[in-house]
Amino acid sequence: MMQVNYKVIDKDTYYRKGVFRHFTEDCACSTSMTARIDATDLVRHSKETGTRFYINFLYILSKVLNSREDYRMGYLRETDELICYDVINPIQYIFHEDTETFTLVYTEYDEDYEKFYAAALRDAEEAKKTREYGFDIVNHPNWFDASCIPWLSYDAMHLELPDVHMFFAPIINWGKYKEECSCTVRKQATENKR
Repeated sequence: MMQVNYKVIDKDTYYRKGVFRHFTEDCACSTSMTARIDATDLVRHSKETGTRFYINFLYILSKVLNSREDYRMGYLRETDELICYDVINPIQYIFHEDTETFTLVYTEYDEDYEKFYAAALRDAEEAKKTREYGFDIVNHPNWFDASCIPWLSYDAMHLELPDVHMFFAPIINWGKYKEECSCTVRKQATENKR
């Protein structure tokens, strides 16, 4: 089991204590947001380098989420402590076509891209050998969900956690990327031909 480091946040002096209190006591809720992102450069890079888009995206996602304390927060129910992990790690999912089930893959985040890529690839290949779901929150408390539905392109998704209170780990889902042509680009290309 890996060592999990975190700092305890003093809820009385926390700079966002009013917001925290409001959304955990007055208005306990969850938030879901969908945004389109331009993955053109990442798709191109993945093709040019012969690397997997999924793992490249997972690395960028992990790097972004680790860049802010807000995304690394957690809550220890046993001690009623608000905490901030030193690092959070992605849980990727391996889909098994034969059983139409998933296996969770725990890959430790490493800021070094090559190390992270090699570990994520190795962990995914190892997960293909089992059909166990593998959920293990006890040994993996500082992990966030990063799942993809690669056969479906969608514009919105909502995940409801009705029985979970004070759950702060990010849950990131994305679908199949698709090529789009901007009207502005088309218009400029047409004007340039004149």
